[in-house]
Amino acid sequence: MKIAFFGSSLVSAYWNGAATYYRGIVRAMHERGHQVTFYEPDAFDRQKHRDIADPDWAKVVVYCAQSEDEVLRTVQHARGADLVVKASGVGVYDELLERAVLDLQAPGTLVAFWDVDAPATLDRVHGNAADGFRPLIPRYDIVLTYGGGEPVRQAYLGLGARDCVPIYNALDPSTHYPVPPEPRFDCDLGFLGNRLPDREARVEEFFLRAAAQLPDRKMLLGGSGWGDKNMPPNVHYLGHVYTADHNAFNCTPRAVLNVSRESMARYGFSPATRVFEAAGAAACLITDAWEGLELFFEPGREVLVARSGDEVARHVRTLAASHAREIGQAALRRVLSEHTYAHRAAQLDAVLQGCQAASALEAA
Repeated sequence: MKIAFFGSSLVSAYWNGAATYYRGIVRAMHERGHQVTFYEPDAFDRQKHRDIADPDWAKVVVYCAQSEDEVLRTVQHARGADLVVKASGVGVYDELLERAVLDLQAPGTLVAFWDVDAPATLDRVHGNAADGFRPLIPRYDIVLTYGGGEPVRQAYLGLGARDCVPIYNALDPSTHYPVPPEPRFDCDLGFLGNRLPDREARVEEFFLRAAAQLPDRKMLLGGSGWGDKNMPPNVHYLGHVYTADHNAFNCTPRAVLNVSRESMARYGFSPATRVFEAAGAAACLITDAWEGLELFFEPGREVLVARSGDEVARHVRTLAASHAREIGQAALRRVLSEHTYAHRAAQLDAVLQGCQAASALEAA
């Protein structure tokens, strides 16, 4: 299958939390024999902060996005693909792309919307009856999401989607795996995440509040945008951490923290990429509580769960190194057996085959 994929960026994780997800899915689809062309705009200085070269498992097309005509010309390059994907959050001309890719629908060409932030999309659409994406939803052959479970699926079906299938985040064991610890990442608790409006209050609660209660423990914060944030003195801010350093960042601390964005925690069933990156590195993960967690990890054995900053602090205060290693090893075994991108690509293949069959029946 020839796949044309319009997304934020495959080659840069700079202000682009979906990069790991895109790479895992696209590489796994390539390994199943599909040919993927990934179209990404030259925007937000991402090309200046590349962290991988153009891969041999996808063709990357970086296009100029300074005018509608330039974007529309790029869309036309995808004509004739077996599957055209418009991902959410490209960042420039999203509304135009959402309309334009639908013009590529034809016998033998499926067009999918792939929502990498379904809670935010659904909140926006439900909050604005005049939202431009809303009337387009029923026209897509399928809506794919990277999380949200049945609540998100039912919400999209309620908006007229022909079908909606979650393809969850996962682990790419070729890129995220245990490595020796690095002294620069040595700490009791590390958190890696960009500063975003619907995450900030939860980071204040689950990370900064916990840090304030543990003045004798060292905390590391990585990610873009936190430079002017008031923090307890035991928090060391790293700035942007390139993906090449993620394994060391996850392997070195006693524990690493996951803090979900507010909308994802509210919908549930939305494990972030950092959850699987940490598990792939056999890190001891402490996560905020959210519905659906048990689908991916067993609380208490494969992950530690906290419902407040106070509980995070208690976990850190009492966590022995031997117990942390046991939890990390159990999480690694779980993701390798059930939650790799190879598993997700096999699921996606089955979904697309069903979608092709349905499309052929409609055309007959």
